[in-house]
Amino acid sequence: MGHTRELNDLHEAIPVSSARDTATDDDIACAMLLPRFDAMRRAHDAAPQVDWPTRKRHLKALQAMLHKYREPFARAIDADFGGRSAQETDMLELFPAHGNLKHALAHTRRWMRGSRGWANLWLLPARRAVVPQPLGVVGVIVPWNYPLFLAVGPLTDALAAGNRVMIKVSEVTPRFADAFAAAVAETFPPEWVTVVTGDAQVARAFSTLAFDHLLFTGATSIGHHVMRAASEHLTPVTLELGGKSPAIIGPGARWEHAVERILLGKLVNAGQTCVAPDYVLVPRERIDAFVATARQVAARLYPDAVNNPQYTSIVSPRHFERLSGLAAEAAAQGATSHALFDTPAQASRRRLPPVVLTGVHDGMRVMREEIFGPLLPVVPYDDLDAAIAYVNARAHPLALYVFDTDNTRIRRVVDGTLSGGVTINDTLLHVAEHGLPFGGVGPSGMGGYHGEAGFRTFSKEKPIFRQARWNGAGLLNPPYGRVFATMIRQLLR
Repeated sequence: MGHTRELNDLHEAIPVSSARDTATDDDIACAMLLPRFDAMRRAHDAAPQVDWPTRKRHLKALQAMLHKYREPFARAIDADFGGRSAQETDMLELFPAHGNLKHALAHTRRWMRGSRGWANLWLLPARRAVVPQPLGVVGVIVPWNYPLFLAVGPLTDALAAGNRVMIKVSEVTPRFADAFAAAVAETFPPEWVTVVTGDAQVARAFSTLAFDHLLFTGATSIGHHVMRAASEHLTPVTLELGGKSPAIIGPGARWEHAVERILLGKLVNAGQTCVAPDYVLVPRERIDAFVATARQVAARLYPDAVNNPQYTSIVSPRHFERLSGLAAEAAAQGATSHALFDTPAQASRRRLPPVVLTGVHDGMRVMREEIFGPLLPVVPYDDLDAAIAYVNARAHPLALYVFDTDNTRIRRVVDGTLSGGVTINDTLLHVAEHGLPFGGVGPSGMGGYHGEAGFRTFSKEKPIFRQARWNGAGLLNPPYGRVFATMIRQLLR
């Protein structure tokens, strides 16, 4: 549930003196990864079919690992962020991860059966089947913003599908990376699951390995590079990217409820969430009311946010500076900043209180870039068709939120827009529903996972046609004569 600026950070963190030096570094990193990858490939080739008891054992082991390391993981994430409460990690990472595991344990055996039946009328008495089969070795590139959930979620789906999994964790959260790598090494044999840590060269080398499927969660700009690297081996990719996810407050919305749920979706993890509401479309006459209600809601959710231990810090100085710059630039270009708290930001602790921005326009970076922090632009609209047109004039978002009590208006928004996912009268929660696929569309991603969708993503749906001993296929054999002509007339009716 979130997207990384990880590889962007990594590319900028290491100076590149020349293309030759970079190629050499990447070759070294690749050489370090290849033995681990090759061991997994050999293990898969030796036993490509994985039965239900083995898959169940892996899922149960992952479940036990989460219970055992719940507190160490939360402490590591808190330290990496410079302040994130254990309660927020429990709610946003452990809870959905556990739910996904329980769902997989309850349903994977049925998913493995595939489907069987008679062939179509003209091919009878043949039979057909679709049998899910493990792809092999799956690669997962994990972001920093939800490092536990976005590692365990794809891992659950890939193990349920019978695969071996190689995970690249973010160097932006090094304490968690080390804790997670140690926990996985204790829980799984390396030929089943292995965790890779490292810097930019390792990240780039990882994406060039000949995986049977590669899942990347991160920035749209970096998704281009990952997809390009994967294309060398024709590796299929699932890209979970980001973008500017809108929230639309319709004319019939329950006002207090809508503002509260939008603020909550924006402020958990201090807005460092890929599906956080990026901006809000509000009826023009209610802009001032939104600001006033937002102040009341924020004070109730996170009193004195800067000094509240339950309010998350910005993950790094670079991201703090980027967010501060977005707000300052918007103000310089005519936007009005409405601080939701009187306490100023504290750069030394990377504590950034939430700010609502009004009077924004498309010339501002805050309206062009995914914000990924506690800045919330508010855009006025005159009628619902104008709000829908505003959303459609921009790249398809990863998520869309609509608040209203009128089902006709809700349908107009849902049917009139294209997005990765939708939550109605709330925010974020479609990500936690295991029966729904999670994924973007266009610039916000491709493919999806979670629950059965994840099982299908990491499986090869192998079609099988079984011919009957006695059948009429020979009637269409050459040489073509009157029997063939009669048969073709019937087939083409």
